[in-house]
Amino acid sequence: MKPILPLILVASALALAGCQKPKPKITAEQNARAVRVVTLGVHPISGALAASGDLVPREEAAVLPEVAGYRVAKVLADVGDNVKKGQTLVELDPALIQAQLAQAEANVAQAQAQAAQAAEQANRVKDLDNAGVLSQEAIDQRRFQARAAQATAAAQQAGLKDLRTRLSKMNVTSPVSGVVLERTVRPGDMSALGGTPWFRLARDNEIELAAQLSEDDLAKIHPGQHAQVTLPSGLAVQGVVRLVSPQVDNTTKLGVVRVHLPVNNDIRAGGFGHAVFQEASGNVLAAPETAVTFNADQASVVVVGADNRVKRVPVVTGQRGGGYVELIKGPPAGSRIVQNAAAFLMDGDLVRPADASGQVVASAAPAAAPAPAKAARK
Repeated sequence: MKPILPLILVASALALAGCQKPKPKITAEQNARAVRVVTLGVHPISGALAASGDLVPREEAAVLPEVAGYRVAKVLADVGDNVKKGQTLVELDPALIQAQLAQAEANVAQAQAQAAQAAEQANRVKDLDNAGVLSQEAIDQRRFQARAAQATAAAQQAGLKDLRTRLSKMNVTSPVSGVVLERTVRPGDMSALGGTPWFRLARDNEIELAAQLSEDDLAKIHPGQHAQVTLPSGLAVQGVVRLVSPQVDNTTKLGVVRVHLPVNNDIRAGGFGHAVFQEASGNVLAAPETAVTFNADQASVVVVGADNRVKRVPVVTGQRGGGYVELIKGPPAGSRIVQNAAAFLMDGDLVRPADASGQVVASAAPAAAPAPAKAARK
């Protein structure tokens, strides 16, 4: 009777094994990674337009002497000084012109006396025409002499006025208020007309950024537009576009945009600045920044095909802004690309696409497989 017990135990184990249900088979679609996809399309890129340029005065004023041949006695301003309109910057030595002025005043007095004498003599023969007392020639001569003496006195008076005007120009003054950018004059120099300016001023201390942009980018900029300008020191200031160049350089094909900056002692003419035009926008083919993977070689995006298998496609990127990156070269518009986590996917991987809300998108219907060929009859 002992061999019967093992047989009973084996039969019981087989009966229990037959009662268990088989595990369901997991398909490849169910095992695929769920990824969020977006459709590649056209988007406005805002705040992505940037340009660099030089810092220049908004309006530059030159200071030159208005009289020539006089020695510089004093220089009263230097580079970096803030000067006011009408302030004396240079004093010229007036000794020479003062002597000329004294001589001219004496000549005027003499000419006026001679004119008065000639006028008195002409007045005496006023009623003697055809009276037979003096010849008509003598009468006319006195009258001519009176007019000539009066003209000489007027000429001397004009010369005196000219010298007095020159004397007032012995003090070379600033034509505008602003900061002195450059000084070339020294005590002892001789004043001359049409030479190198003695001073260069930035009117009202206003400095601008002369940014250079391409013809296409110029169309996106307009006066009154805001821009953030960053200096090499790290200082960032808000500027406003004042002027957009009406022409483009024939050689460089670049135009100039003038960005007006606030008055700041740290903003110096001749420096360098980088501007980002915050309100500039343009509709371009763009992908989310998270969808673009950058490596040492180049950038790429992961495209999801109709069969929900992925493929990495290299792209050439352009400007950025608003969370998007312009794709200058890459997949066409309408392509489905992986929005994030693209770095963990390999070419040929099967995925389960989901939209922005996280809902899984139905897979594209696979192409119908060709019907199997019928076996040839023997």
